[in-house]
Amino acid sequence: MCNGNATRSVLAGRLVAAACPALRVVTAGTIVLEGLPMSFRTRDALISVGLDHHGHSPTQLRADHVAAADVIVGLETDNVRYVRRRLPTGAAKAVTLKRLARDLPAGPEPLRDRVAALNPAAAHLEPWEDVDDPGGQAAEAYLSCAQEIKALVDTLVPRLIS
Repeated sequence: MCNGNATRSVLAGRLVAAACPALRVVTAGTIVLEGLPMSFRTRDALISVGLDHHGHSPTQLRADHVAAADVIVGLETDNVRYVRRRLPTGAAKAVTLKRLARDLPAGPEPLRDRVAALNPAAAHLEPWEDVDDPGGQAAEAYLSCAQEIKALVDTLVPRLIS
């Protein structure tokens, strides 16, 4: 999840879905204008990391997403704060991508249990956890964001499927 479900969460979600086809991945945002078309900058960022750019429409994060999720991945700390404040039943499974990539243990236990062991609801959120939003910036910022998210997902994926 990110703010508008227009770039960062789209990139992260598609990268995880491509690497882990058995996982159900849903992307959403905290302040979404639903139905908008994908920007050409997001399209180019997706293409730059080898992803399909078709078929995305921004979606607002909803209670049913939270209920169904094993983990809710935010691209910045404000996204996690949003879940804690607006959808508190998700607080125990809302964590930033950077923290998840750093801290999620590998193992045979279900993903839900490994996320719970991180105690995300009690985690102090820190500035280093944010993936900067490229929105409104030049195309290079989108491409850089795509590379940063790809590196984080590449670190995380082996532990998601272990």
